[in-house]
Amino acid sequence: MYHARPSDPVPTSVHLSRMLDQAQSDRVSIGWLMEQLGERSFGLTLFVMAVIAFLPGASVVVGVLVAWPAIQMILGHDAAVLPRFVARREVRVERLARVVQMVTPRLRLVERLLRPRWPTPFQATKRLTGMVMLLLGLTLVSPLPFSQVVPALVIMLLALAYLEDDGVALTIALVAAFCSLAVTVATVWGTVETIDWVDPAR
Repeated sequence: MYHARPSDPVPTSVHLSRMLDQAQSDRVSIGWLMEQLGERSFGLTLFVMAVIAFLPGASVVVGVLVAWPAIQMILGHDAAVLPRFVARREVRVERLARVVQMVTPRLRLVERLLRPRWPTPFQATKRLTGMVMLLLGLTLVSPLPFSQVVPALVIMLLALAYLEDDGVALTIALVAAFCSLAVTVATVWGTVETIDWVDPAR
């Protein structure tokens, strides 16, 4: 049976706004937030990581961290599960509310462009997206200057398309991902060939 997402089609911006109403105290753990986000936790986690990858020197660390949710997607997990020492950390609901208020208007702009279209087999889409994310994460580890820009942009697009369950955007993002991976492979191959030409003895 083809379906996009087993949960309700409530926009992510609305879901984030409602989520804080479920808090039982003035502090909540990061693990609790992941549980509340459910399937959306993959998209939001990977999107945040992609944004961080643009920071100078952060792409290598992000490239390694992307593997964590990507592998869980490949294994078919229902939601992103963070390491225990991270999940136990708590944040104040008041501070979280300020972040949500800042992010929500921007998400609404994205939701005007990305929306549920082209329903796909959900588990297959999740695993394919996870595999591509894992490969893109590996390319972020490249030491070449600005080599993280394109993979990070593609990860952002993939995360948003998956988050909003937009099959059209997801298809475009996957094509862009394969192009990005092909360019990376060609660059690495060209570098190796250049080294062999300069120093044939190696």
